Amino acid sequence: MTDTKDSSKKTIIPHQDSGDVEIWMGLSTSNEVEEDRSLELTNLRPTSFEDYVGQEAIKNNLQIACSAAARRGEPVDHVLLHGPPGLGKTSLAKIIANQLGVGFKATSGPVIEKPGDLAAILTSLAPRDVLFIDEIHRLPRVVEEVLYPAMEDYQLDILIGQGPAAKSVKIDLKPFTLIGATTRTGLLTSPLRDRFGMVLRLQFYEAHELAAILRRSASLLHLKIDEDSARQIGARSRGTPRIANRLLKRVRDFAQESGAERVTVDVANQALEMLDIDHLGLDQMDREILLTIIDKFHGGPVGVDTIAASIGEERSTLEDVYEPFLLQAGLLARTKRGREVTPRGYKHLGREIRTLSQQNLDFLEGN
Repeated sequence: MTDTKDSSKKTIIPHQDSGDVEIWMGLSTSNEVEEDRSLELTNLRPTSFEDYVGQEAIKNNLQIACSAAARRGEPVDHVLLHGPPGLGKTSLAKIIANQLGVGFKATSGPVIEKPGDLAAILTSLAPRDVLFIDEIHRLPRVVEEVLYPAMEDYQLDILIGQGPAAKSVKIDLKPFTLIGATTRTGLLTSPLRDRFGMVLRLQFYEAHELAAILRRSASLLHLKIDEDSARQIGARSRGTPRIANRLLKRVRDFAQESGAERVTVDVANQALEMLDIDHLGLDQMDREILLTIIDKFHGGPVGVDTIAASIGEERSTLEDVYEPFLLQAGLLARTKRGREVTPRGYKHLGREIRTLSQQNLDFLEGN
């Protein structure tokens, strides 16, 4: 049941706990948004702090903030969630709205192109509603400056007209909570970052936490899975719940087509091998990045732009999607001179670390 008033701006979808959820978006959506929709449709997203696994310190802080705000009848302080993609920033934002029993509206930084777009969203909010802005670092500067008084004083300062006839109009807003999510904290301006009352960084998950998430997801998908299989999938999920749920669905497909009644370690391993995902969770692109640095640039150091050009990927994709896990796993090092493959990276790929004299000899011999 979808009621779309303007397909280029807003879509309303039903939400199981807090009524309709409005999602403001452009005509084109990213893969992450599509993945988020898929998770929503299959009800894999946690809807309460009790269902949310991991990030214990962040969860405790948000629970206290929500409880205290509810007692006072006030909106929760503005929250900035940052960290790599797929760690649960959107889920936490929805849980906060559910916990408070208020409305939830979601949009994305690139979609809000001008101050009027932001004004339309803010003036539609009910008291204490939660507004979630994904990729908030991509807000245009002119829109960001309009957001400052909205966050601090719950007012919009809009300039109407042009030239001598232009006049400034102040619009009072209902108290609301802004939750911003970003994978690139360094791209946020200081004035915007400082206006958030809580700045929380989400960390990669441990294998046992991902196993717990997978067991919950499997029960929602009516899939039988044992503890060892859940841990096996979790260990290959790059510390990311979104990837864990995606792999679980692919393992489910394999189990169904192979006639297996439940997911065992053998079934999980066979499915993941077909997906070309190794025991550390590296896929073909991860290995290509490391091998490119080793084979073409003698293990580094080499600039990220050079790597991106060599493998045909965007620099932003490398920095946001692939590098965080490779750095976290200790396979790649980021130095002042560029990226280098670590000894652990060489060992994982079964390559021998060559000394500088050996590299120079290879160069002279044309190898």
